[in-house]
Amino acid sequence: MESIIKVDKVIKKFGPDIVLDNVSVEFERGKIYGIVGRNGSGKTVLFKTMIGFLKPASGRVIVDGKEIGRDIDFADNIGIIIETPGFLSSYSGYKNLEYLAGIKGIIGPKEIKRAMEQVGLDPNSKKKVGRYSLGMRQRLGIAQAIMENPDILILDEPMNGLDNQGVEDVRKILLNLKEKGKSIILASHNKEDIEALCDQVYEMDHGKLTVPA
Repeated sequence: MESIIKVDKVIKKFGPDIVLDNVSVEFERGKIYGIVGRNGSGKTVLFKTMIGFLKPASGRVIVDGKEIGRDIDFADNIGIIIETPGFLSSYSGYKNLEYLAGIKGIIGPKEIKRAMEQVGLDPNSKKKVGRYSLGMRQRLGIAQAIMENPDILILDEPMNGLDNQGVEDVRKILLNLKEKGKSIILASHNKEDIEALCDQVYEMDHGKLTVPA
């Protein structure tokens, strides 16, 4: 199988602290990968480095054959949720996604509505995001991540704040996207999510990435 993301000997430091310690890993198309580890273990920093938000001290990240920081500044074929999704609280969910979709200009109302319906949100609702529950915000974050139909999804704690039904819905969405050949990399504290979804699991600990025993 072909690698869609290759992380090659990546080291990332903040001051004297090594946050990613010589990380090498490859992610293939059409699979779901789980990364587990305590808060502060380096998961989010790895995700940000893979996207191009952070530059490594050494090593390379290659996404879809292009090296981040050399061939491209940011990986563009990726849908992301990293930390709490930030939205404009005085806008409705639909208006938020419409605004974000306008940045690239590659999708229209039909795709935005479809993404919202996929995650169980009403695109016609006028409710402002400032009045959304944490679970509704998380659903909207997932809608944002999938609305432009990217080949890769990088999701940091995508089940955060969801009730049981919400977790079930999102699992179905992710498995359906995998069936369509998407590559999904997710971090989760929930062992059940990881076991139910992932083809391969890695553990992050003190900046080192390993396959759990």
